Amino acid sequence: MFEFDVVPGTVVAETLGSSRKQVLDLVRDAYLWHERDQTVNPDSYFLRFPDKPEARIIALPAYVGGTVDRAGIKWISSFPKNIDRGVPRASAVLLLNDYATGHPIACLEAAGISAARTAASAAVATAALTEQVSRVSIVGAGVIARTIFDYLLAAGLRPHRLDVYDLETGSAESLARYAATQLDHVSVVPTLDEALGSDLVVFATTTATPYVDAATRLRPGQILLNISLRDLAPELLLGANNIVDDVEHCLKAQTSPHLAEQLSGRRDFINGTIGGLLLGQVSLDPDRPVIVSPFGLGVLDIVVGNFVLEQARRDGRAIGIPGFFGETTRW
Repeated sequence: MFEFDVVPGTVVAETLGSSRKQVLDLVRDAYLWHERDQTVNPDSYFLRFPDKPEARIIALPAYVGGTVDRAGIKWISSFPKNIDRGVPRASAVLLLNDYATGHPIACLEAAGISAARTAASAAVATAALTEQVSRVSIVGAGVIARTIFDYLLAAGLRPHRLDVYDLETGSAESLARYAATQLDHVSVVPTLDEALGSDLVVFATTTATPYVDAATRLRPGQILLNISLRDLAPELLLGANNIVDDVEHCLKAQTSPHLAEQLSGRRDFINGTIGGLLLGQVSLDPDRPVIVSPFGLGVLDIVVGNFVLEQARRDGRAIGIPGFFGETTRW
């Protein structure tokens, strides 16, 4: 009852790297549980800094019932200026709690968990929309973009061609070299317009305001994964099919869906949720593109983190902290 483990990032990375298909299944299950009200997923809480307006640290508490039966919280920072220092933009920890007693049971390095659950959610949604993508573009070439690429392949969505676009050419070239170990046709494209021509366009940037303007022409049936949430002008969403992970969570914090709600004064441009899509409950207009905007649910972190913890304990790689709890009896 009073065990407490730490799972370091190296163990997390190795566990996730060999378990992508299991993570895809877990994320899919988590969306279904969430759709069926078997989770508790409160609002995320943002800590911002007056002298660093671009930076934030976010708390995502959640509970997942069923066979997982875990509560917890992810504490994740996003400091975009880290990129200029050559270090990762995001860092995170995940605390897991036992549901029977409420006692914390583990702390996991969670930047990798966060990236994996984000990427798996993108792949799960795409696989629910299409069985094959011929040409994929990735806009923004960081850790999240690389992880999404891995999970698209794990989901069986292997494109014939991959284009990469980033304002920082070096980052685009790094992602292209990485992808070229798996695909034959990989290119760094010089303009955003070229990237926007693909069947599937993945946005994984750090932008705070839309730069893909309202005049951009999108094709019927084209899929846009709005992972970074703020790349697209709200008018584009109002002319598209829209799928979110959770309506209340996604329509806030000046995301593109939130801006579309403010512009239109309504929410009926949302066709449904990823969970509803998996259950076959979402109707789409074939004459419109599809924009998927996952805000990022804490329940996904709990499910994936719990899996990593169980694997680490099974493999003897979780580090126990003796005497972590100061008191183990009331008297």
